[in-house]
Amino acid sequence: MIQVFPADSRYKVEQGWLKSRLSFSFGSYYDANNTSFGVMRVCNDDEVGPGKGFGAHPHSDMEVVTVVLEGAIRHEDNIGNSEVAKVGEIQRMSAGSGTVHAEYNASDTEPMQILQLWFMPNERGITPSYETSRYDQDKLINAFLPIVDPHGSLETAKIHQDLTIYLSKLEAGKKLEFEQAEGRRIFLFAIEGSILVNEIPLGKRDTARIESLSRLTIAATQHSFFMLIDLP
Repeated sequence: MIQVFPADSRYKVEQGWLKSRLSFSFGSYYDANNTSFGVMRVCNDDEVGPGKGFGAHPHSDMEVVTVVLEGAIRHEDNIGNSEVAKVGEIQRMSAGSGTVHAEYNASDTEPMQILQLWFMPNERGITPSYETSRYDQDKLINAFLPIVDPHGSLETAKIHQDLTIYLSKLEAGKKLEFEQAEGRRIFLFAIEGSILVNEIPLGKRDTARIESLSRLTIAATQHSFFMLIDLP
């Protein structure tokens, strides 16, 4: 089953310095029928104004991944981390037994665009941790490039859950095949361009939640950039 969520159907937040589109219940937005997809709890598509951001706030027992789409994000936390991530880099924070962090647009002149993703961990109460990882953007072209997985490497952030996040830039007219084990889920986010997923169209900023399908064919009808998450 492929369930498509058009970009315009997602809940919108407009706060002057923040424009956000929420894929799941978050903050003051609550929909009892839309709280998660498997272990995936949050997918916020955020545009943050220059010099603005989210002040210090607590988290626990959540895996938080930030994908930078434009600009740069500054992360600070109470376990001693202060880092800036830019396009081509990923931030992963395991809140574990509890941590406090803040996130800001690192520029005073340019906006920042990010995807922030939250996942429930496979174990509660672990020691909090943070990392910034970098991936080779050339490897996105007409391929699935893992950027987060349960093992971690020089080019992938390590997450405490049985999932893998892929990015891909697919040229117009090209297609990719994706296979996974039976009984798993897929979350797709069309960041730019237009793709066909088993012939079902996804346009810019559309998402899809996929279950009971172990094989997908993804074809680009124009140059496209998308994220695929293989979930339990």
